Amino acid sequence: MSSMWRNAMVYLGLGPDDEYDDYAASPDDRPLPPPPSRVVRQTARPTGTVRPRPPASAGAVLSTSPETGDVSAVRPVPAPSGPTANRGFEDASKPRVRAVPRRQSVRPHLVTPTSFNQAQDIADNFKAGNAVAMDLYDADRDLSRRLIDFSSGLCYGLGGNMEKVAASVYLILPVGVEVPAEERALLADRSNDQDF
Repeated sequence: MSSMWRNAMVYLGLGPDDEYDDYAASPDDRPLPPPPSRVVRQTARPTGTVRPRPPASAGAVLSTSPETGDVSAVRPVPAPSGPTANRGFEDASKPRVRAVPRRQSVRPHLVTPTSFNQAQDIADNFKAGNAVAMDLYDADRDLSRRLIDFSSGLCYGLGGNMEKVAASVYLILPVGVEVPAEERALLADRSNDQDF
């Protein structure tokens, strides 16, 4: 029994291996391959005439023609003068104030879907930049789940946002669109009125 365990340990590399010492640590006796021979390549000689480039002035802008590859001077760039001449890296370190674009406040397009075919109406309004309110109160459970999945994928793919306003009302917002608090309250009240 112990030999079985010893063999298993040797097989797994956990025990001493008596055969390990039988191998000689001799270098490889095979001859080295010969070094690769050098191939001398002939360099190509230009077939046309070589024209020297004219020296460009310090302020000249060069242009390369895509058809011929010729380089030619286009026009000299005048050196800036006046108070803007010293604008350089010093001006880059100053913070600049930029106006944040205001979010567009809109009234949402209300959709009360009865079939999945109305998902196209939801997507068309969303892609046009309109907020969409989806009232799923009258929709069955499977249709509601499919439309919620579709709308969340639409928001993810086009960079929008989806919010649950009430128990069965979802608001789908494109980027840069905001629904006022009054409209949100009306949507929530609409859902509460349907519960009774």
